[in-house]
Amino acid sequence: MFTGELISLGVAFSWTLTALCFEYASKQMGVIALNVLRLGLAILMLGLTLCFFTGHFFPAGVAPKAWFWLGVSGFVGYVLGDYCLFSSYVVIGSRFGQLFMTLAPPSAALAGWLILGERMSWSALLGMIVTLTGIGLSVVGKREEGSGHWQVKLPLKGILFGIGAGLGQGFGIVFSKLGMEYYTAGMQGADSTALFLVPFASTQIRALVGVTGFSILLFLSGKGKALLHAFKEKKTMGSALAGTVFGPFIGVSFSLMAVQYTEAGIASTLMALTPVMILAPSFYFFHQKIRVQEVVGALISVLGVALFFVG
Repeated sequence: MFTGELISLGVAFSWTLTALCFEYASKQMGVIALNVLRLGLAILMLGLTLCFFTGHFFPAGVAPKAWFWLGVSGFVGYVLGDYCLFSSYVVIGSRFGQLFMTLAPPSAALAGWLILGERMSWSALLGMIVTLTGIGLSVVGKREEGSGHWQVKLPLKGILFGIGAGLGQGFGIVFSKLGMEYYTAGMQGADSTALFLVPFASTQIRALVGVTGFSILLFLSGKGKALLHAFKEKKTMGSALAGTVFGPFIGVSFSLMAVQYTEAGIASTLMALTPVMILAPSFYFFHQKIRVQEVVGALISVLGVALFFVG
């Protein structure tokens, strides 16, 4: 009872921890090097999990169409989306980076409408407006002294990275849905263990594409030394490892599992609580000042996500 809902709350908490860990690690070793490291570790963890249950390190018997769409999802969600997300951590911090991730459910609905021909309801449109309002309220600062204008306290670069992260996550999940449908279509008669492992296997396929893309970027950027140097920094490596466990391994896999046990709208809304959960640890660990306006804005953004799945 309430299995999917509890998993979704656990995912929100997991993403809160991984955002905090990756904010620190991104600033220490760089976005590209960190993504190569964390996706490589995720592939290892997922492979060991699959090997324990199936005897195969990589997914076996996966249909070519499933590989293709999960690969597209890995490129859009990991390479494009996560590059923007981790860059936003560096520019505006994980607190605001996760706030922009509330754009993911609206983006997923938009992608479903454009790619899958899914219906866009009035409540979805209202939810998009409410989500954007919440984000806007959070990023707008006090009036400038002697002026009647509001000021946006975040740099444009950080805002664009945040928007890119939300779009990448939203479109990536739609491609994941396609891939998993083709995956499970070829598993008729499979036992419960095999079905349980589908999210983990799907995540590994996405991560394989992601690590390939970031490895190419690492080679082209000539920042390989940053990755080698990180192995000597225990605190940086510890943050990267913890973020990987709570992010690509537990968080992403269980997010896909959550939608198997409850409605996608309920799961997405509960998982979108990360921007609210992250406020307290951001204050405690990074000594960031939290304004009431930001708390209200984060809550409004989550409300917008909830409205997106009404009706």
